[in-house]
Amino acid sequence: MNAGVKFDAIGTTAHVLVTEPDVLPVAETILRWFIKELDQACSRFRDDSALSLLNRTGSATHPLLAKAVKVALRAAADTDGLVDPALGSYMVTLGYDRTFAEVPRRGPTAVDVDAPVKQAWRDIRVSGDTVTVPNGVKVDLGATAKAWAADVVADRIAAETGAGVLVNLGGDIAVAGPAPEDGWSVRVTADHASDEGGQVVAIDSGGLATSSVTVRAWQRGDTQLHHVLNPMTGLPASRIWRYATVSAMTCVAANTASTAALVLGDRAPNWLAARRLPARLVATGGAVTTVAEWPEEES
Repeated sequence: MNAGVKFDAIGTTAHVLVTEPDVLPVAETILRWFIKELDQACSRFRDDSALSLLNRTGSATHPLLAKAVKVALRAAADTDGLVDPALGSYMVTLGYDRTFAEVPRRGPTAVDVDAPVKQAWRDIRVSGDTVTVPNGVKVDLGATAKAWAADVVADRIAAETGAGVLVNLGGDIAVAGPAPEDGWSVRVTADHASDEGGQVVAIDSGGLATSSVTVRAWQRGDTQLHHVLNPMTGLPASRIWRYATVSAMTCVAANTASTAALVLGDRAPNWLAARRLPARLVATGGAVTTVAEWPEEES
């Protein structure tokens, strides 16, 4: 009998499930502790975070921030910059300058941005626990930090308790340890908080991540905006897909690929297929495209 607990954290919902109910208090403690540490290190919305210090001064020393930035740079390298951590200033310009719950959904002023410096992420440096960024670059870890946290916490809980565990941080899902007999049942949909629509799949290892252009969306002037930016323009990626879900060896890899898919638009299926990444892409009109060995939907 699985047991779980769910709570609000870091602007989203944190959910942990374990296969042995007796270890749930330990699992919850580990999850809450790591989320707190992650927020203090990597939040764009806390003036006292290590990331805010980095973005203000160009340098910060913090072990968790350094690890998270390394993960983000690896994602950028793996996607040739499709998933770019150097777009923090563009997020701010577009209006995502505070926790999303506080972002006004409508504003009177249209936005206009200059194209980003191409692949500026390559000039971000990590030396030991110290991160430095070029002048004018602000880091945003929204595309990878949450997924990386899910991987780390799932592995720690499984190692500490010996139980099977699923960690879900706002649709970024990691599993570790012995899975239930029929796997973990997960509903794939645009909104991780929804229990309706989408497709139910079973996973028993690795990670599953969904990236969407509909949940974190707002409007400035006549322009509809969302939080997945195209690194070539500094503006939100074209709305080809409403959401993209990818299965991979880790949650970070899955999240990296699902984010890249939204940026790639109609090139995403071939890109994912070339990497043999099972995926489910839902177009803005509702049509579903599946890639690789993604399971068929039951009729």
